[in-house]
Amino acid sequence: MSTGAARATPAQRRLAGEAARTKVPLADHGHWRPARDRPDPVALLEEQAKTRLPQLVPLRYGRMATSPFDFYRGAALPMAADLAATPRSEIVTQLCGDAHLSNFGLFASPERAQVFDITDFDETLRGPFEWDLKRLAASLILAGRSRAFSEHDGRHAVQRTVRSYRSRMAEFASMRAIDVFYSHVDATAILGAGGKHARPFLQQTLRSASHHDAIHELPKLTAVDAHGRRRIVDRPPVITHPTLTRLRIDDALAGYRETLEEDRRVLLDRYELVDQALKVVGIGSVGLAAFAALLMGVDDDDPLFLQVKEAEASILERFLPASAQPSHGARVVVGQRRLQAASDIFLGWAVGDQGRHLYVRQLQDQKGGAVIAAMTPEDLEVWGELCGWALARGHARSGDPAVIAGYIGDDATLDGVLADFAVAYADQTEKDHAALLAAIASGRVTASAS
Repeated sequence: MSTGAARATPAQRRLAGEAARTKVPLADHGHWRPARDRPDPVALLEEQAKTRLPQLVPLRYGRMATSPFDFYRGAALPMAADLAATPRSEIVTQLCGDAHLSNFGLFASPERAQVFDITDFDETLRGPFEWDLKRLAASLILAGRSRAFSEHDGRHAVQRTVRSYRSRMAEFASMRAIDVFYSHVDATAILGAGGKHARPFLQQTLRSASHHDAIHELPKLTAVDAHGRRRIVDRPPVITHPTLTRLRIDDALAGYRETLEEDRRVLLDRYELVDQALKVVGIGSVGLAAFAALLMGVDDDDPLFLQVKEAEASILERFLPASAQPSHGARVVVGQRRLQAASDIFLGWAVGDQGRHLYVRQLQDQKGGAVIAAMTPEDLEVWGELCGWALARGHARSGDPAVIAGYIGDDATLDGVLADFAVAYADQTEKDHAALLAAIASGRVTASAS
């Protein structure tokens, strides 16, 4: 239980946030200029590649080369290095660590309601709250540019997103802690967030997510072989069956089971592991060991897909205090539970063969994300507002909303400041993307298409 300073009144905590603003003014967060000794972003990516599956590294570079926005999705480490050189508020909360707009979306809560929240936690760590907000802001500018939106549209999307974060944080600062914990962004709130022009986009996203579950994925990912056994279908290089997969998954799931609550262990025991395959996911995660595990109940219409994914040290740990968790799988799971309103019932962790740190969750459970290629400027603004709302709720749950609210203030200063930062950093990302293309053209790195 909290004691001492943690029992300060909301007004006192808000004053603490205001005092922090005098040390690091909001305006300090609006500037971006690369330092003379800024690390080479391609070199940082090459450094990461040393711990990735070598056969998949070219695929990662190929995906990042597609556009500046896709480069940004995979370049969490270069941006973390850049953020570490900027002024810090020193107001700490649990960070997503990679809060770009494609790492927010829909999924089913344990009560089977669709909720909107952060969906990726590979880099989660305690750190200054504004790092997440800056990464989200720059992603909106890059997404808008990928759709050829005007700079005005991009800046407006950022300002609405930051305003959403700021106004929601003020609400959370005035709420009881337990009410903040129970708050969530559900389907009704999602539809209510958009005007009439954005509502069709949101409705389509909700419908699409509702169809992404194990039953719908079964015919897409599997087939019955000549022996009458259901197996995951290879689709190289994205889905393959490497050697020794069985041993790795069996060992991992045995240890993982013990990290679940007792009732969920009972549920897991009703399923039998029948197949597993290496399944490439995302952009930043390409090259990490990530397996799709197919488990079946008594009947063929009772499948369970689990994702068993490798967890390395958070890229933020190079610049912030290291996690206190016993493994990086545990770090991811604990961070997810702190930030999300409702987490997957099968979320857990394990240490696999060769000391590999892993975490486990359902592969598909009514998940749905932003289809940027289909967005209008208003769609981008509404999606950004939802992201700002979810991020504020996660930060309020895991940090002190009154201190954050006191720091960011009641007016629109932060909205414009972070729009300035986002535009400047998007410009930097375009240069970094060009550097990757040059490295590919020169043969320094090898890229392949997915």
